Amino acid sequence: MSAPLHNRIALVTGASSGIGRGIARALAAAGAAVVLAARDRRRLDAVVAEIESNGGSAIAIPADVTDEADVVRLFATIAERYGRLDLLINNAGITINAPAHELTFAEWRRVLDVNLSGAFLCSREALRMMRTQRAGRIINIGSVAARVPRPNTAPYAAAKAGLAGLTHALAIEAREYGVTVCIVHPGNTRSGFWEARPDFADREGVMEPEQIARVIVTIATMPADVLIFETVMLPLAMPLLGRG
Repeated sequence: MSAPLHNRIALVTGASSGIGRGIARALAAAGAAVVLAARDRRRLDAVVAEIESNGGSAIAIPADVTDEADVVRLFATIAERYGRLDLLINNAGITINAPAHELTFAEWRRVLDVNLSGAFLCSREALRMMRTQRAGRIINIGSVAARVPRPNTAPYAAAKAGLAGLTHALAIEAREYGVTVCIVHPGNTRSGFWEARPDFADREGVMEPEQIARVIVTIATMPADVLIFETVMLPLAMPLLGRG
């Protein structure tokens, strides 16, 4: 069986469900040793069990990406156990669906903290390792909301637009060290939100997390001197393409 990521160490945040779970499983199937990070230990352990039952290698490290000390501890554990980090997938994210005038400042900050500040903290710690290695990839999971938001998603759209800006800045900073930084913007992808709104899925189409994961594995296995910088994935019928 092909294992293009054999001997690679990968960290996936928000790995306990949805896109993160799909990416973790796909990276492990491609041969990587995968570190799964999220807040829920029980759900992380369930994903580890899935990966191991299919012959893959994974460990769970519960962590809150909005807590700087927690993030530093996460990367220190990776350094102690593996001595390196080859791939970081910044996937952790949340959203709140409410009109801007109804949002509390705490709600606004929580979405920005998880989606943007968490990605910054993890990227900072990853770059501290990858600069020394002079190799590595950081792949951020953005959203088409960064370009075309839905109503009642102001903090999420702002966070994902900010993540795109962070990606651009870090890509420039990191390239002299042989490190690539990129972003993938998924459209409608199956999650708890889509299961609760089957009308949207029926009208616009919805992708599976495994389809996003295939693209992540493709990026992860590119030659070290090649950067797929920014990618948009969406169901063919999604209105982002415009009316026919």
